[in-house]
Amino acid sequence: MGGTRPVWPMLAVLLLVVLVPTACTLWFLSAAMRNSHLAARQRLMDVYREQAAEARRAVVDAWDRKQGQLRGAPAERPPQAFAVLVGQQVAHSAVIRDEAGRALYPAPATQPATRTAEDDPAWEAARTLEFVESRPVEAAVAYAAMAAGAKGTDRKAAALRAQARCLAKAGDRAGAIGILTGLLAGGELSLAADENGRLIQPAALLFACELMPDADAPAARAVVEALRVRLCRYETPALPAAQRLFLMESLRRIDPNVRLFSLEAERLAAEYLDRDQPPVQTGRLTAANPPRLCHTATEDGRVVAIFDAPTLAAELAREAGFGKLFGGAEAAIVPPTSGAAAGEAFLSVPLDANLPGWQLQVRLGGADPFSAAAGRQNAVYAWTASLGIAAVVLLAVVVAAVVGRQMRLARLKNDLIATVSHELKTPLSSMRVLVDTLLEGRCRDEQQAREYHEMIASENERLSRVIDNFLAFSRMERNKAAFERVPVDLADVVAAAVASVRERFARPGCELSVDVAEHLPPALGDRDALITVLVNLLDNAWKYTGEAKRIALRAFDEGGAACLEVSDNGVGMSRREVRRVFDRFYQADRRLARSAGGCGLGLSIVRFIVDAHGGRIDVASTPGEGSTFTVRLPSVGALRA
Repeated sequence: MGGTRPVWPMLAVLLLVVLVPTACTLWFLSAAMRNSHLAARQRLMDVYREQAAEARRAVVDAWDRKQGQLRGAPAERPPQAFAVLVGQQVAHSAVIRDEAGRALYPAPATQPATRTAEDDPAWEAARTLEFVESRPVEAAVAYAAMAAGAKGTDRKAAALRAQARCLAKAGDRAGAIGILTGLLAGGELSLAADENGRLIQPAALLFACELMPDADAPAARAVVEALRVRLCRYETPALPAAQRLFLMESLRRIDPNVRLFSLEAERLAAEYLDRDQPPVQTGRLTAANPPRLCHTATEDGRVVAIFDAPTLAAELAREAGFGKLFGGAEAAIVPPTSGAAAGEAFLSVPLDANLPGWQLQVRLGGADPFSAAAGRQNAVYAWTASLGIAAVVLLAVVVAAVVGRQMRLARLKNDLIATVSHELKTPLSSMRVLVDTLLEGRCRDEQQAREYHEMIASENERLSRVIDNFLAFSRMERNKAAFERVPVDLADVVAAAVASVRERFARPGCELSVDVAEHLPPALGDRDALITVLVNLLDNAWKYTGEAKRIALRAFDEGGAACLEVSDNGVGMSRREVRRVFDRFYQADRRLARSAGGCGLGLSIVRFIVDAHGGRIDVASTPGEGSTFTVRLPSVGALRA
């Protein structure tokens, strides 16, 4: 009511009681877990730091071995030096230079001293037949004649290759293949070169591979193998690097599975020479161009070793045996251009002065014993904190429940006092005025005196009902209501309830209909309590109807339950009001209730009595059309069944 203190201060205090210890507990928990994690990390770092130092020494030793192999390369024979460095996996590629720093291998092809087709009328005539007049057969005959009369190997080899080309154009593949793999395969033509300095014999073998109708036939496989062997041979006569790379890539397209050990090295060298490179340092592995490459040189500067940085990092890690050194973690060598930040690793160690920017990084790949121990300790901290917080919350809930109950009781007490004051004051005031009038003899006649006496009796009856309701409410609060459980004739209960309210319902404009079914089975309960139920329901129906009151009371049997139903044509209730109509001191329409009298306890008493009898009360109501209250009680027959 108006004097009730607000609830929010108490809720704020309880919230602070919970939040302050909880925040402190969580802060201490966070600090303890962080310290535990840092301690475990430090212990783990001390263990891996020693292994990292050992691994670093192994990596430096592996790099020194590569440096020694670089110094042993035969720089005086450039193609063989290239093949040795690549074949023995000392370097991924290499450039062999002279004392002046010019590339000897890979290097551009040299121009031959003689030209084969610039001022030779016969050669020009054959080319005219082939390319201008498109007469490949006559051109093949002309080229064959030139090959037969050729005095130099370059001219003979060029003529034979041109003859094979014309036969292929004419559709004679077999003849062309025969020339390419027969006449041109002779040892005397192995050094023959064309006008651009390219060797003719390997190119002829590639042409033969392209002409083979069945790449899987034994003859075709033999030609492929012959060309592969020739391309992988770096002894004299050496192929020009550009031609070798072209032939290797062409052969790989024909046979993707062919084994060419130096193909990637040739590609890498070509890419390296095609770009401007920063100065190479002796004994130090520095970045090249593009950034994924790095290079180093021997003391005399004649051998430049080229490496693919990520591949070299994996090779050095494999040679250092990281699997043995880092059984519980992942360790890797990180080149300076990898983009892997040292902060992302558990431990990062620089490798060596000859490997500037290279790092050995350790990354934890799985759970370690120190982290597991820290996890167990953190679990203890977490459980302890959880139990402490739960205890605080539980105590706060208990305190809130106790305080809330006391506040509800205080609120009920205030409501009860206010309601009692109002409900008792009204009839007492009326009776005092009437009694004073009678005592002073101010009545006109006996009829008026009789009316005053009847009014005093009505107010007295009203006062008795209020007091009975308050007494019933008091018993409900103390849970001391004791009801008899005996068979009760509902017809008798209905008759007694109607007799109690007959005077009120006999007024003009009020219609009360009573319908009691025949052979109604008795209900098991307390007669006086059930009469109280009906009287309260009838009184409630009378108060919440207008001037024309049509109220119906029925008693019937429904599915083994004894039912009492009170219907009216009153103001009705909304769904929200129906849900609260049985709450103590709740009044759906305070204006009507105040004019007719009432304190909002009647329906709560009704539900208390019905629940104590093991029954159920239902409400069906529509605003403006009225309400129907149905009480269902267990009958004696249903209990016996």
